Amino acid sequence: MDDTRASATPQNWAGYQQAVVDIRLADRTVRVVPGPQGTAEGHFPGPAGHTIHVITACNPFGRRASVEDNRRAQELLFREIGRRRLVWWPAAGGTVCGAHFEESAAIVGLSDAEARELGLHFGQDAVFAWTPDAWRLLSCSSDETAVSGWTMSTQQPRDPGSCHT
Repeated sequence: MDDTRASATPQNWAGYQQAVVDIRLADRTVRVVPGPQGTAEGHFPGPAGHTIHVITACNPFGRRASVEDNRRAQELLFREIGRRRLVWWPAAGGTVCGAHFEESAAIVGLSDAEARELGLHFGQDAVFAWTPDAWRLLSCSSDETAVSGWTMSTQQPRDPGSCHT
């Protein structure tokens, strides 16, 4: 692990642990909701043995950015995903009630370390890591990880075109 990682817990850590993520798959949009550890309800859409990491470039460094700045940052993230030739789906993560959500990408093909580094590169506090048996929150600036279970349901998609606060 990178020795430059700080040991501080991100300021919004508790909020991130409660966040939900909508992922727009080819045939439907699903919502992943954190649940009690050991819970895995729904069909995991990724390839066997892989993790789906959810990463955004919106609102870097925990500060609200303008819609224009967030769109520009997201475009840079999408270009980086394309450069790496990674499989991904459009996503949006935020509060259950929808008061806050951010355009994101659900990416297949990264290790946890690579996902953390990519999140850190885009000024993020944390990224999500989804596997068939767990939903994890990974700090981008430390080794801190929060593990929970997950449930999945079919959702009406949020507008993935912007970051809302």
